[in-house]
Amino acid sequence: MSLRLVPVSFAQARAFCAVHHRHNPPPIGGKFCMGAADDADVLRAVAVTGRPVARGFDDGLTLEVLRVASDGAHNANSLLYGASARAAFALGYRRLITYTQADEPGSSLRAAGWKVIARRPVRSGWASVSRSPVAAYRSCPRQLWETAV
Repeated sequence: MSLRLVPVSFAQARAFCAVHHRHNPPPIGGKFCMGAADDADVLRAVAVTGRPVARGFDDGLTLEVLRVASDGAHNANSLLYGASARAAFALGYRRLITYTQADEPGSSLRAAGWKVIARRPVRSGWASVSRSPVAAYRSCPRQLWETAV
């Protein structure tokens, strides 16, 4: 089976993520989306790229791959990570980041040429005086990945 890149709408990407992403809900927004389809034109994976979630990375030249979700199709994730980087660089962005859980090997990211640049511990939560605690808040150790021009 071979895979090829296909355009997908944000609504299609969100719906696919809702069904196929292992541990995160669909993203709220994004700059662009893309998919990977098989020879029968069946959508097998999607990627959503947008502004970095962390304010410190939102410098106008950095984007974040917010979600990559697949149905397990071989090489789909690395195809989308590589294509997301090429698309972002073609649009003039200089850096792309993403996160994985610390216990994930990151094989797809490594195959697409990304590097781990930091390890992040469990966050204590988003609660503050101006924001009520989120009862369902879950966090885990993460790895920060990067690819740059």
